[in-house]
Amino acid sequence: MSQTVDSLAPSPTPVLSDRINTMQESQTIAMAKKGRELAAQGIDIISLSFGEPDFQTPQYIKDAAKKAIDEGYTFYTPVPGYPELRQAICDKLLRENQLSFKPDNIVVSTGAKQALANAVLSLVNPGDEVIVFAPYWVSYEEMVKLAEGTPVTLMGTLENGYKVTAAQLEQAITPRTKLIMYSSPCNPTGAVFSREELAEIAAVVARHPQVHVLADEIYEYINFVGEHVSMAQFAEIKDRVITVNGFSKGYAMTGWRVGYLAARKEIASACEKMQSQITSGTCSIAQRAALAALQGGRTSADEMVTAYRRRRDLVLELVKDIPGFRTPTPSGAFYVFPDVSGYFGKMMPDGSVIQNATDLAMYMLNDGHVAAVSGDAFGAPNCIRFSTAAADEKLREAFTRIKNSLAKLV
Repeated sequence: MSQTVDSLAPSPTPVLSDRINTMQESQTIAMAKKGRELAAQGIDIISLSFGEPDFQTPQYIKDAAKKAIDEGYTFYTPVPGYPELRQAICDKLLRENQLSFKPDNIVVSTGAKQALANAVLSLVNPGDEVIVFAPYWVSYEEMVKLAEGTPVTLMGTLENGYKVTAAQLEQAITPRTKLIMYSSPCNPTGAVFSREELAEIAAVVARHPQVHVLADEIYEYINFVGEHVSMAQFAEIKDRVITVNGFSKGYAMTGWRVGYLAARKEIASACEKMQSQITSGTCSIAQRAALAALQGGRTSADEMVTAYRRRRDLVLELVKDIPGFRTPTPSGAFYVFPDVSGYFGKMMPDGSVIQNATDLAMYMLNDGHVAAVSGDAFGAPNCIRFSTAAADEKLREAFTRIKNSLAKLV
């Protein structure tokens, strides 16, 4: 009798690689998946788990994409991106960041996440140490592990807005340190490094010529304190900085999947080689839309930032009414990241005990029907990340539910 594939005896050796078996699933995606599963059961879930603008992509960008289809942009693209898009990125970096690059320093990728992965895989050898400023975006450590590097977590304090200091960095660097990874504005904390803070960090890096910096600037436009400073602005280390940015956050283009990096030619060429073997060039239509986004300026982005600032202020007022939340004021991005450890050890209505932030996040999902992400995912196990990229009425309802759910804990 014939057997189906599923009924065949298991292989005597593991089928999946150690690489995939040891890799953690993105907890932001995992929590969003749980929320969707409950929503499919008819439960009204308010999701504050995803880092995604709730705005539509501006119409002029959509129109450019439609025009690109009609004009026949339907073929493979150059691996590092269309030349005119790379030139527009160079123009943007010079105009807004005082960074001078040529198109062959730019690699356009399928989102900033791929740009980060390209850089890590191109730079890190097995055993190399990568210092990751924490709290960090969920994928940084897993990218380092994929490259067989050793992630070294460096935690900023709540009192300093979760920002790592130059003194901390100096103590953490060893002869095996190859790379530093950080974001500013930061996901998940919303912290923004000042010029003075980055200058001090750059001075430390300058003393260690083997160390490179991977600067994630994807939230650049969502900044509530004014000046955005790029690490590559510091002349003494500019050739050792890889600047990553993209279009998802500032232009509400998450689904278009366009990001880029800017680096010295040796590193950019390595990232191009890496990308050539994994995805090749980014979607032609999305690249034309990205070109239009840059040519259209920052007006639409600035309008969205006005809304994000209002929502941040609204949420900060709402969390004041929730005892046990210690919430620093975010200076950028669209998250709040309170320390919720005051609830650890409390008992839920079913008699089980909140042991950690993951338990608390699951409780809020199941009882209050609000999805958020445990700080474990970001290297900060005492915290929970709430996205503020939702309409005002959704935010009010969400934090009312959270307050009511937490009041049931004893």
